Amino acid sequence: MKSETLKNAAVSTLVGATLVTGVIVLAPGWGKDTPPPAPGPVARAMTAAGSGAPASLSDLDALIRDRERFVRDHPGDEESWAVLGSAYVERGTRLGDTAYYPKAERALKRSLRAVPAAKGNVAALVGMAELANARHDFAGARGYAESARKQKPERWAVYPALIDAYNGLGRYAAAGKAMDKLLELQTGPQVQGREARIYWNKGWREDAAALAYGATANSRTPTEKAVALHREGELAWERGEAEEAVEHFTKALRTVPESHRSLAGRARALAALGRTDEALDDYRSALAKLPLPEYALEAGELYESMGLNGDAATLYELLRKQVTRAGEHGVDGDLVLARYEADHGDPAAAVRRLQGEWRRGHRNVHVADAMGWALYRAGRPDDALPFAKVATGQGLRSALFSYHLGEIERALGDYGPARRHIDEALRTNPHFSPLLAPKAREAQDALGEPAPGGPADVVGDGYWPLDPPEDAPSGTVPPSASSPSPSAPAAPDPAAGSTAPLPAASSAAPAPGTAARTAVSPAPAPPAARPAPQLRPVQRSTTTATTAPSTAISENG
Repeated sequence: MKSETLKNAAVSTLVGATLVTGVIVLAPGWGKDTPPPAPGPVARAMTAAGSGAPASLSDLDALIRDRERFVRDHPGDEESWAVLGSAYVERGTRLGDTAYYPKAERALKRSLRAVPAAKGNVAALVGMAELANARHDFAGARGYAESARKQKPERWAVYPALIDAYNGLGRYAAAGKAMDKLLELQTGPQVQGREARIYWNKGWREDAAALAYGATANSRTPTEKAVALHREGELAWERGEAEEAVEHFTKALRTVPESHRSLAGRARALAALGRTDEALDDYRSALAKLPLPEYALEAGELYESMGLNGDAATLYELLRKQVTRAGEHGVDGDLVLARYEADHGDPAAAVRRLQGEWRRGHRNVHVADAMGWALYRAGRPDDALPFAKVATGQGLRSALFSYHLGEIERALGDYGPARRHIDEALRTNPHFSPLLAPKAREAQDALGEPAPGGPADVVGDGYWPLDPPEDAPSGTVPPSASSPSPSAPAAPDPAAGSTAPLPAASSAAPAPGTAARTAVSPAPAPPAARPAPQLRPVQRSTTTATTAPSTAISENG
């Protein structure tokens, strides 16, 4: 998976920054027999959680030890079991240690045995939703969170887990409504930060930056400030402002040295600045302290871009081991493995993994982009195009997504749109990937400049080349914009959360040479008499697009 996409997937569609918060807020009495905590780290953890802020790791550890001792003497206290389970989830997520997830599940189930969900154990429901999100089981998380909301619709702590679940499923309109409700019920830097990410995902970059800055300025504790600074660094990186990103990540690390995610973020930005030795040092530190497979993939691709293929192979093998280990603890790692396979392994295997994600309802833009790219790499650009359009159609300004779409269009002979999207990728972030950004520049050179006089497939004032209007006269649609072949059945609507099955991909090997097609193969010369694509006015809206793919993966490949 490329750095930008993995970072977005990890931060914006998976889990929130303060997982234990919801349970503590929902269980303010600490159980029937629980005395108030004495002043100290446990009390600080409670205070932070009560305001929606992250606790420091040392205070979180103190909270875990406190609840472990308490439940040994009070095994029937459902609220303490719920707090303990959710604290395990947060610690596992913040340290990249998925071994905490089975412990969390046991604790949360003990809470539900003591007081079932139907009898009002909302704290355990929220904890189970947080755990499911951490494991990338977004359908399960939605079920738990919606059940909690039904019982306690005015408890703000229910909504962060619900938003993460909806985002993971690609139900962006529902996530937006849940965010609106959260804003009615709670304020503070963490809510501002979550709102900033939603604005960014809609393409509202200035609003997102303002909210992220506000979250930093309003932070009350070092840990909260470090989280906010990290978020500012992410947004700066995604804007292509590598120096500013390094500054924000460095400030986060100075504020809280345990901000391990900021090590990986800074490594990404340092690599863009050509400071590769420093970048590799940061990646090594990040992997030692937060062993996530996406960081192994990023570091491996940096090594590969430097011609150090042996070091890259070592990190790719580490990625596989990390995914396997996380899988033993219930974590779905198919998305990161599919991204690895698409560019460094077997693209057909990547397609099969992503089919499983799609069938599970994981129809967010990151899965759609990965599906489109895997299909393209497997020699199936016609099937790839609708998924790439879904990925770029929600508003998120992703250099990686734009590049993928441009290469797919180039393979289909849609040179005007391809030029526009590859240019857009390099404008958004000229160093979005150490491997693919150079290939984007090669593709840009191969496509060349538009012909003098402005051909019809170049963006005009207020128009863009897209599929023709439904009422376009017969014979005016160019081959690249025509409907897909009947062998490619319609895909389910990702925005609607449909559970319709996705047809299985053919297991047959692609035609010779197609699976090995690279993103930098020279573009063929445009046909001399290629008809001009139809144009339609740009439709700008503040709502999230919900366009579904017009095609899916065909049975026959």
